[in-house]
Amino acid sequence: MIVWLNGTHGAGKTTTSALVQQLIPDSRVFDAEKVGETLMDIRPGLPRTDNFQHWPPWRPLVVETARRVLDYTGGTLVMPMTVLVEQYWREISSGLAQHAIPIRHFVLHADQDTLRRRIEGDTLLGPSPFRLKYLEPYAEAARTWLHGEAEVVDTTHLTPAQAALQIAEAVKS
Repeated sequence: MIVWLNGTHGAGKTTTSALVQQLIPDSRVFDAEKVGETLMDIRPGLPRTDNFQHWPPWRPLVVETARRVLDYTGGTLVMPMTVLVEQYWREISSGLAQHAIPIRHFVLHADQDTLRRRIEGDTLLGPSPFRLKYLEPYAEAARTWLHGEAEVVDTTHLTPAQAALQIAEAVKS
């Protein structure tokens, strides 16, 4: 099974995914961003883009990597990854479905002011114009398709541990 934690930057995906992994037996965290980083390391580089998700190989490579890891280890993969383009989510989710891999899709949500405050106050990554520019695309995806495709966990007033417990309990039930 895959427990996919979606949502924009500042929602708490990375922190929450590590905590979810501790609460679900036989689970591992797989950050699909590493697939994108591998593509970014190709030299000479792939066509210029502002987001590696726009490269067509990224989506099937995420599916194939997740499938291979699950074939090897079994259990559950907890995947913290923002996907705001509906077509990309469809490619990934249908690719996983073709391999009979069930997905529990969660969106970690917070209001725009909270997200902005978290991004601007991030002591690890610092304030990030890259992360801030995804606030409006997230809001648009949430309004048009994303919240209808997932179980929404509002993290505005939750700690990462509380969000992780809510997700783990939902997965186990």
